[in-house]
Amino acid sequence: MAGHSKWHNIRLRKQAVDAQKAKIFAKISREIIVAARTGGGDPATNPRLRLALDRARDAGMPNENVQRAIKRGTGEIEGGHIEELVYEGYGPGGVALLIEAQTDNRNRARSDIRAALHKYGGNMGEPGCVSWLFQRKGIIVVDPQGMSEDELMLLAADAGAEDITPQDGTYEILTAYEDLEKVRARLQASGVRLLRCEPAMIPSTTVPLDGDRARQMMKLMQALEELDDVQRVNANFDIPDSILEEQVASGNPT
Repeated sequence: MAGHSKWHNIRLRKQAVDAQKAKIFAKISREIIVAARTGGGDPATNPRLRLALDRARDAGMPNENVQRAIKRGTGEIEGGHIEELVYEGYGPGGVALLIEAQTDNRNRARSDIRAALHKYGGNMGEPGCVSWLFQRKGIIVVDPQGMSEDELMLLAADAGAEDITPQDGTYEILTAYEDLEKVRARLQASGVRLLRCEPAMIPSTTVPLDGDRARQMMKLMQALEELDDVQRVNANFDIPDSILEEQVASGNPT
């Protein structure tokens, strides 16, 4: 998953540079609505909502937007009919794609996703065609802030993490999905700076891509992730660091 993980870090940096606040806020609002609808409006008893609120805080989302989304989710105000959908398909070179969407219009979501796939050499698949390749886990990215790798590994293992991997000056911690909140809380209580904390679908195998296919795959990823209805794109590609960094240096990850 190294290539996909590195891609995600690049996309986060680009979002910070582009400051596409309206689109980011809309995606976070949908996640807050769904989280509040399924688990209630109290983050103390709703881990999914707590993670969504962390995203909102990190993105600088105004509190009034956050509270409005929570109330829509709990039904206190209208406008909370958001469906969660998962689409499966393939990208260039046979890369498996698991696309998580949250939308108030499933026909629009499917049409937009299909169009993006077609434009960049992919295609929509039948339900179940690639989902078996992925396992739901938790991902926490942290800034060690002077802590040694051994210290961080010991802390993460004691908190219940499954694995820890260096990533461009940060560390990516892998957890069982059901342990994500517990590990997050332990790390935070220990003073570790958390940069990202979210569920993730981790592939069991990867598809190596290089050259034009790799660049086309990156274009497809950006096109999908920029769709209003798409919340998260999971993929099993592995792209060389040299091509990823080439796109960063050019100022355009695609």
